[in-house]
Amino acid sequence: MFDKIIAYSVHHKFVIGIMILALIGWGSYSLTQLPIDAVPDVTNNQVQIVTNSPNLTAQEIEKFITSPIELSLQNLPNVVELRSISRFGFSLITVVFEDEMGTYLPRELVAQQLKMAEAEIPEGLGTPEMTPISSGLGEVYQYTLSVKKGYEAQFDAMKLREIQDWIVKRQLSGIKGVIEVNSFGGKLKQYEVTVEPSQLKAMNVTITEIFDALENSNENTGGAYIEKDPNAYFIRAEGLAETPEDIEKIVVKNRNGTPILIRDVAKVQLGFAPRFGALSRNGNGEVVGGIVMMLKGENAAQVMSRVEARMVQVKKSLPEGVEITPYLMRSKLINNAIHTVEKNLLEGGLIVVFILVLLLGNWRAGLIVASVIPLAMLFAVSMMNVFGVTANLMSLGAIDFGLIVDGAVIVVEAIVYRLSLRQADSVLTQTEMDATVTDASMKIRSSAAFGEIIILIVYLPILALAGIEGKTFAPMAQTVAFAIFGALILSLTYVPMMSALILSKKHTKHDGTISDKIIGFFQKIYSPVLNFALQFKMIIVVATVLFFGFTYWQFSKLGGEFIPTLEEGDLALHQILPPGSSLEKSVEVSGKLQDILLENFPEVEQVVTKIGTAEIPTDLMSMETGDIMVILKPKSEWTSAKSREELVAKMEKKMNELPGISYEFTQPIQMRFNELMTGSRADIAIQIYGDDLTLLFENGKKSKN
Repeated sequence: MFDKIIAYSVHHKFVIGIMILALIGWGSYSLTQLPIDAVPDVTNNQVQIVTNSPNLTAQEIEKFITSPIELSLQNLPNVVELRSISRFGFSLITVVFEDEMGTYLPRELVAQQLKMAEAEIPEGLGTPEMTPISSGLGEVYQYTLSVKKGYEAQFDAMKLREIQDWIVKRQLSGIKGVIEVNSFGGKLKQYEVTVEPSQLKAMNVTITEIFDALENSNENTGGAYIEKDPNAYFIRAEGLAETPEDIEKIVVKNRNGTPILIRDVAKVQLGFAPRFGALSRNGNGEVVGGIVMMLKGENAAQVMSRVEARMVQVKKSLPEGVEITPYLMRSKLINNAIHTVEKNLLEGGLIVVFILVLLLGNWRAGLIVASVIPLAMLFAVSMMNVFGVTANLMSLGAIDFGLIVDGAVIVVEAIVYRLSLRQADSVLTQTEMDATVTDASMKIRSSAAFGEIIILIVYLPILALAGIEGKTFAPMAQTVAFAIFGALILSLTYVPMMSALILSKKHTKHDGTISDKIIGFFQKIYSPVLNFALQFKMIIVVATVLFFGFTYWQFSKLGGEFIPTLEEGDLALHQILPPGSSLEKSVEVSGKLQDILLENFPEVEQVVTKIGTAEIPTDLMSMETGDIMVILKPKSEWTSAKSREELVAKMEKKMNELPGISYEFTQPIQMRFNELMTGSRADIAIQIYGDDLTLLFENGKKSKN
């Protein structure tokens, strides 16, 4: 079969040329459509259920909300793990399914069970809802809304939150690939009716009557229509309250024909909903923020491009005195990662081309082999796009150009050698050239093909990995396999065709070329070594066994980790205050920490602290904990530290000057992955099981020490 492919390729150059042009076009188009991200998304297949009940304690949340929901989810098929967190005001349940279940079937199954669970939850205590369809890499764009200097009197935390919810969020929510815009911080406006007990008693009004009046009177109703020739008149009653004055005029009851209004028994004023989270930035107090969440499986690079383009329009629609400042953007990490990959691939490609031209001793042959690299990459990119493999550091960083050109080198070297056997100054016709190239390629077809097939087989076990290991390494194996398979096809078709077309048909004898001298130099070194090995076989065998044993012993003493930690370019600190600390205290402490970081470390560009929970509590934190996002300048601008580890050590030493606060240093994406996959942000977590909460709490404190 290989012989027929080679012969056809050499004798049908136009067909092969058209196929190569088609590959270039297909690959170039696929390059624009390829999903791009910085790292593989290793988040497990999970569905989160959140219930907001701001009036219940953690024990009541566990009893009335979390337990009924967990019970209804126990018998779902293919569930790997079921875990929950019950905090004051919130319940968060995470159901982890097997990856084979896909994304949407688990959500359908959970939605069915939630209907039954709602019936078990006492009325008025909350409604369970599923969180958006996102993943650990879903938080692609995070920003803050703040007030410019001189406009502080015009915009408070409530007004900023209103701008976030009604201007910014509404515009960002319509972007393709964005599943949710999660608001964080500020004060959510609400109308408060403050009842005066003395007035209630004097007018013989109960709290229940006030509730009923507010509920029944605050609505619009319709009355169909009446016909009065020649027109039809639609009947509607407008009773929806739009201002505090409208609420004050609501009738509670009639006493002896005199209406008793809300204002007679209560005060109506603007207020804000109970706060479970806050956001602060650069030591300047509270701000309001938003988190743009990407739909699971979307192209992060394309979504980021759309978000950044829309953000330009959003900024124009903001009131004067309000500004948006992004602090975590996935595009920054993606661009850094892709730049690293491009730089390494380009440098590796240039080195390979240089070595090929130098050692083959024929610049035309070297260029033929070198051209296989971009063509094989285009083939790999096309196949990645077909199979939905994301381009990232893991998938692209493992490509080895030496493996890619292996088959092409064998074919071209055989052809060049065959051509060198001709008489000096002889010139071949095109027909003779085709025959020579075909014959030379056929003789080494097995070496060229089976060498690359063996490499492909080596990567097959990696494709069998499952879970986190599979999500991490399978894309790498797929990409390398695509590239090698493309190189194999090219070495049997494109390389013989191009060799017959552009290699010199005139043979001129060259003695003492650079390549000959290099090969001769290594032969002089290798020949005595080879002779010694053949003469003293037992010594070589024993030395090999001893060397293997020594290396195995050394390997057993080495430490190990799953994969090296990727430097994301920014830092994340988990701030933990003593239990029971108020939200205001957490905001105050976060401001002090931000001042310490900004004043002592010129590497820090900005600091944003997220305290407590957002509007959609996918990341459930209590009010005494917070995430400090430390946005760093490029490493070329660092002055007080040379590495991330040194910078973290200095920061930790400086921040420990504030007593009573503990910290956990990590990175934004790494922290989010840990939280979603294990329920804990730290790399190491201890789970303590039991029925006695008091005893569990005591043992938890002991394990900490």
